[in-house]
Amino acid sequence: MPASKRPQILVTGAAGTLAQEVISQLRESCDIVAVDFREQVWLGDDIPSYCIDFNKRVFEDLFRRFHFDGVIHLGRIMSSQETRLRRYNANVLGTQKLLDLSHKYGVSRVIILSTYHVYGAVPFNPALIDEEAPLKAAGLTMDLVDSVELENLANIYLWRYPDLNIAILRPCNIVGPGVRNAISTLLSGERAPVLAGFSPMMQFIHIDDMADALVLTWRGEKRGIYNVAPHDWVAYQRALELCGCRQLPIPSIPPVLPRTLLRILHLRRFPPYLMDFFKYPVIIDGRLFAKDFDFRPKRSLDDIFHYYRENKHPV
Repeated sequence: MPASKRPQILVTGAAGTLAQEVISQLRESCDIVAVDFREQVWLGDDIPSYCIDFNKRVFEDLFRRFHFDGVIHLGRIMSSQETRLRRYNANVLGTQKLLDLSHKYGVSRVIILSTYHVYGAVPFNPALIDEEAPLKAAGLTMDLVDSVELENLANIYLWRYPDLNIAILRPCNIVGPGVRNAISTLLSGERAPVLAGFSPMMQFIHIDDMADALVLTWRGEKRGIYNVAPHDWVAYQRALELCGCRQLPIPSIPPVLPRTLLRILHLRRFPPYLMDFFKYPVIIDGRLFAKDFDFRPKRSLDDIFHYYRENKHPV
C-alpha cells in the first residue's frame, strides 16, 4: 500500500454513540465509510453513510467500491431491541456475510465487538474470568444465543482466515453519555429495581474509554479474543447509591415472581434475560488486553457515577 494512501475503514453500527466516538477519533487519519442497518446517519460531508441490510446484495457493492483496509464491526442488535429471528439474521447471518466479504475483498484487519454477557451469570463462575472460560450464556437464556453464536462464528473465521487479523473484544458494562443499554438506563433513572438479597460485584467502562480501546485495537497488530475491563469493580446496590438512584427491592424467589412483578410494574429497564447478572457476579479479567495494547482507562468509577448522579435522564 502506498505510504500516501490513508487507510479505508468500514464502521458498522454507525447510529450508535460508541461507533460515532470511534469515527470521531479516526476521521483525521483514516477514510471512514459508515453503515447501519437500522437508520442512515449524517456524520459530515467527508464520511459516506449508508443504511444497508448486510444480507442484501447491495452490501457487497460497498466492498467493490471502497477497497476497505479494515472493518470495525459494532453493529450488533441488543436482545431488547428486536425479535429473536431478526436479531439472529442481523447479528449472526449478517456478521457471516460481513466476514465472507472481508475475506473475499482482502480486508487486512477486522475488529468485532462482543459482550461479557456471553460468559453467562452462574453461581459457579470463577472470581476472575479470563478469555479461555467457556461461554455459558446460550445454555441459560435463548435471548443471548445469538451473542454466543456470533462469537463462535467469529472464532471460526479467526482461525480459518488468519489474514483477516480478527480481534474480538468482550467489554464489561459500557456506560456514559449517550449509552442506551440496560445498565445505563438503570443508572440514569430515579429508581432502580434490585433483587432482594443480591448485590453482585459489577464492572463499568466509560464509553470514551471503550472508544479508546477500539482505536488502540485498530492501530495494534495483535489478533485473538480479549476482555476489556478496568481493574476495579463495585457492588450493584452501591453503584445505584452513588448514582443517586432509589432502590426498589424485588423478591427473587420463586424465579417466576420477579419476572411477573417487573412485567406488572412495567420495569422494562430490568430485562428478564439479564436477571441472573443482577444475582451473580461476572468479573472479567482485562489484563491481557491492557498488556497487549497498552490500555489504561482514563475515567474512574467516580467520574462515571458523578455523571449519572447529575444527569438522571441523560440523552
